[in-house]
Amino acid sequence: MTAGSAIWYQSGWPSGLRRCVQVAVSPGGVGSNPTSDKGSAVLPARPWSSRCREVAARRFLLGAEVERPHAGAVLRGVRLRGEQHLAASPVRRAASPRFRHSLPPRQTQRAGVMPGLSKLPLEAKVAMATGLVFFSMLVSRSVLSARIPEGTRAKLFRLQFLLFVNSLMLIGSVRIWKRVAVGLCRWRGESCLTHCWKLAVLLFLTSAHSSFLTLLVLVSEEPSWIGLVTYTCLGSYVILLFFLFVFGWLDQARKLLAGSRSAASQAPGAADRHPKRKDVLAIGVTLALTVLGLLNGAQPPAVVRVEIPVHKLPRSFDNAKLVLLSDIHLGPTVGKSRLEMIVSMVNQLQPDMVAIVGDLTDSQVDPLQTVTEPLRHMKSRLGTYFVTGNHEYYTGDVDRWFSHLKTLNVQPLHNGNVRVALPESSEEWFCLAGVDDLEASVLQYPGHGMDLARALSGCSTEKAIILLAHQPHAAKRALQERPDISLVLSGHTHAGQIFPLSIPAYLLNPFFAGLYRVGDSSFVYVTPGTVYYGVPMRIGSRAEITEIILKSPSGPDTSTGARGERAS
Repeated sequence: MTAGSAIWYQSGWPSGLRRCVQVAVSPGGVGSNPTSDKGSAVLPARPWSSRCREVAARRFLLGAEVERPHAGAVLRGVRLRGEQHLAASPVRRAASPRFRHSLPPRQTQRAGVMPGLSKLPLEAKVAMATGLVFFSMLVSRSVLSARIPEGTRAKLFRLQFLLFVNSLMLIGSVRIWKRVAVGLCRWRGESCLTHCWKLAVLLFLTSAHSSFLTLLVLVSEEPSWIGLVTYTCLGSYVILLFFLFVFGWLDQARKLLAGSRSAASQAPGAADRHPKRKDVLAIGVTLALTVLGLLNGAQPPAVVRVEIPVHKLPRSFDNAKLVLLSDIHLGPTVGKSRLEMIVSMVNQLQPDMVAIVGDLTDSQVDPLQTVTEPLRHMKSRLGTYFVTGNHEYYTGDVDRWFSHLKTLNVQPLHNGNVRVALPESSEEWFCLAGVDDLEASVLQYPGHGMDLARALSGCSTEKAIILLAHQPHAAKRALQERPDISLVLSGHTHAGQIFPLSIPAYLLNPFFAGLYRVGDSSFVYVTPGTVYYGVPMRIGSRAEITEIILKSPSGPDTSTGARGERAS
């Protein structure tokens, strides 16, 4: 081995790398290096065992390739005893034959000789696993769907959905653990308090991941406290992940704006005095919004009265009252008592018709038979109607739900329509149609999928058409195909339900919440939902029962147009 090989390190490098340099220099640390040349930097000596020196030196040689000094940094050099090729650039060191022979096969692969999965960050590996689960979902739905029994297919779909959601969440969980658990405890040091904090973060993440598992095992007449806790953790998980990203991005932007000049003039260690302040702030904002969301979510839905002019509506239907419900999501966090309250509020409005535009349930029929009994007592003069949402197809039990709802005096519109007429004036009528949810086609659910031509079959173009379609995208597609549709009633968006989910809900849907006019004579109304999905929280939105007053163009009050008001 030849002396005179030089390796450089920067004073601003992390302490772990500086310690590796110290170990690589000599058995007793740099200060005791007998071959250090005059002028070399001397660091405090630290006694290390021979095994620690070997491991730390190899870690430094493998990890140095990602550590590059920034421009203008003050560099200091130390002399190492070693061969000349070890002092070359990190890439050349890793490619050196002698260096490869000195490392085990696994470390040789990490050094760049055999690049593979081991070099990818953990988040990338989890993303690849998520992609594999998603691919298996597509294969089973497109190839195996018609070849397996219905009961087995439903269980397989739900299991795949559970695996996909949890693998997707695992990407964010890794980030939260690194920032909130490991990052916050690093500058506090090891203590009983930090161990308790890591345990609390682990329980929080575990609860958030197990929330979807309650769809399979904890669906009963009333919500269980386990379901409420796990879904609350899921909502907090979403909020925390968002603010960790936002505050981290803002902190990086602040550093870029501050520039390198102020960083160079700062005293050593001053920048790291409170390195995780932004993460603590994110936790505080998450806790505050969680409490606010729980209080808002516990409130009964608001009754919103909306007057909508319906083109070609017969005069006899002027001021007819249609109550719109959507996204009740009977399941782990919504039970029979909540549905009884909704039915009571609807009956107080004395509606002519009731429309439920999807996502009534999150589970199969068997565990929810008694939960849905209050629907039997819903009173409407001209009937109660139902169309599927995406969550009905997630249950894998849609056909049984159709049969069960019929026993509760709720009529499903499975790509079908009915003529709605008053008993005293049967000659005047309008067409009430309903289409299956778009997700049925994506999931390759046998015998289901949006079929507008079939749904409007028999509806006269001379009569008013009111269409029930769960998703706003279905409403947009329907109006593009049939501009003569007078009114489309949708749900699905929940008006975001909780911030920050309101951002993608707004950006990804053509209609977000409320009343929209399309063309000269068509309207779309999107309800923010009657309850909530899973997470018992509402942030920036309010659950709603919509009381729609249908206005005929030939009626006495058509000059006012569409308008709405909210009643508590």
